[in-house]
Amino acid sequence: MTTALRTEHDVQRFEKWDADGDGFIDRTDYDAEARRIVEAFGETTTGDRGRAVRDALLAMYQRQAEAAGVGPNGAMNREQYLTANRELMYHRGDGGFEDLLRPTIAAIADLCDTDRDGYVGKVELRRWLGSAVGLSDADSDAAFDRIDLDGDGRLTVDELVIAVREFHYGRSDIPLLG
Repeated sequence: MTTALRTEHDVQRFEKWDADGDGFIDRTDYDAEARRIVEAFGETTTGDRGRAVRDALLAMYQRQAEAAGVGPNGAMNREQYLTANRELMYHRGDGGFEDLLRPTIAAIADLCDTDRDGYVGKVELRRWLGSAVGLSDADSDAAFDRIDLDGDGRLTVDELVIAVREFHYGRSDIPLLG
């Protein structure tokens, strides 16, 4: 794992979520991210699947804010955010990473699963990556093929968690969470 690339990916996420550019992210930024993702699927954060995405992102924020020492209603600057991620995702190994991110990934995967078959298909991933990351259909399809570890043409939550972890660890360039 390259620490520089891992940090670069975390900085990219911080800057994306700091939509107003004030140098801080707080609960409202995570809420806005949830709304943006959910609305891309024609849902609202008051529906079951939309609420699950919002709740997962807000729970992730709360854990990061607590680790950063700013409390549940505080705002994290970039260094606090990076320090919290180092503690929660990297120092605790794969288990820490999964504890923090799996609920959000699972909620987004469920939202994406528009045909309700329990998997994320290629077209469903296009919508996710188009809305959350801004990838083209062609880039999304290429990402799908790399994430689909068993080659069965559908993605499980486990495959998606691995892909997000590999991105954060600097071993992949597929940014699933924006």
